[in-house]
Amino acid sequence: MSVSVVLFTSDLRLHDHPPLHAALASADEVLPLFVLDEGIEDAGFGVPNRRAFLADCLRDLDAGLRDRGGRLVIRSGEPAEEVCRIVTETGARDVHVAAGVSAHAQRREERLRTALGSQGCRLHVHDAVITAVAPGAVIPSGGGKDHFAVFTPYFRRWSGAQVRSPFGAPRTVRVPEGPASAAVPSRAGLPGVSAGLAEGGESEGRKRFAGWRRHGLGRYETRHDDLAGDGTSRLSPHLHFGTLSPTELVHRARAAGGPGADAFVRQLCWRDFHHQVLAARPSAARTDYRSQHDRWRTERSAADEITAWQEGRTGYPVVDAAMRQLRHEGWMHNRGRLLTASFLVKTLYVDWRIGARHFLDLLVDGDIANNQLNWQWMAGTGTDSRPNRVLNPVLQAKRYDPDGAYVRRWLPELAGLDGGAVHEPWKLRAAERARYDYPEPVVGLAEGLARFKDARGIDQGL
Repeated sequence: MSVSVVLFTSDLRLHDHPPLHAALASADEVLPLFVLDEGIEDAGFGVPNRRAFLADCLRDLDAGLRDRGGRLVIRSGEPAEEVCRIVTETGARDVHVAAGVSAHAQRREERLRTALGSQGCRLHVHDAVITAVAPGAVIPSGGGKDHFAVFTPYFRRWSGAQVRSPFGAPRTVRVPEGPASAAVPSRAGLPGVSAGLAEGGESEGRKRFAGWRRHGLGRYETRHDDLAGDGTSRLSPHLHFGTLSPTELVHRARAAGGPGADAFVRQLCWRDFHHQVLAARPSAARTDYRSQHDRWRTERSAADEITAWQEGRTGYPVVDAAMRQLRHEGWMHNRGRLLTASFLVKTLYVDWRIGARHFLDLLVDGDIANNQLNWQWMAGTGTDSRPNRVLNPVLQAKRYDPDGAYVRRWLPELAGLDGGAVHEPWKLRAAERARYDYPEPVVGLAEGLARFKDARGIDQGL
């Protein structure tokens, strides 16, 4: 009786799962395995919000497998070592896993290949599982370049690429008897979890997408930047943990058609774009993709301002509202991510790595490719063709939260201010200002802009 192992990583689903599909097609029995990677915990990436969401995902995955006659085996340790133990216990000759793009994922794959090779076991790495189009599947013409560094030409090529047809979920999964499993983790009792953290798991992800496809997709183009309206899909945590397939989402959105669907597919392409950049340049998770020779302010030189930014007490309401949403939900509206990042790196001129680390500490969708490279994009050290762009938080607020509903939702201390006045509380008369427990701005926008231009060597007259 032939046995294959499927190692689940960032692909915690049964629908459209190429490694599982291939294993079921080639073996009599398949052992679904997830390893709680001690390396991720040791590196500080096992933060409460993602641990809680992961627990939901594993519980749902195990339930889905049991509905099909199988089960999920959970182990804890170094992935290659645990996989090899399972191979020994089951006599498996093949191991299937989805390709990853981070340096950690690439090291894991290499260790698996070496360790399994010594046991005479084959490793099968499947592309286009975590992304719709595999990194490296489309590259610039002319040779000499292994990835696209600019989004627009990548989008053109990506849009014309063949996106494979998604697989359905299996009807049955026969699992070999014997291998023991650790208990499926639970979010219950986990300390430090955001009060408003969403529920994880494939069942929840598919339900959320189905509802949003009916009621939100058609309006996505016009509403995705509306802070108060919250017209985004909120699917990023499910894409990060792989409870939804980006390939399936592309197909379903294209089938729906219309400007909203086109705009949503473009955002899925942005995700693939960042993954192909990181796959080619794993060091971009830590170092500047394009160095600007910045003299960033650090935790020592800007400690008070960094703390004010983290706590949502900068004195700029839209920035503070977004930061408080992050702390409460473990998630932040995409427009909020852009303007809070711009404020930290451009107005306060603080090293982007400090902001990226804080986001990773709280974001349930804290994805290395998207988080780090979006921070670099905003810092001007990444793939943005306009590295010196600065988002003015007041103008951004007036454009994307014109009546102040988003700010009042997250800053109850300013709930008494009507309309757009909530975005500039420093303009109130002193006596009125004293009624609100809200700080003065940590820095003037003109001062911050001048400091940024001076540090970047930008002509102040331009």
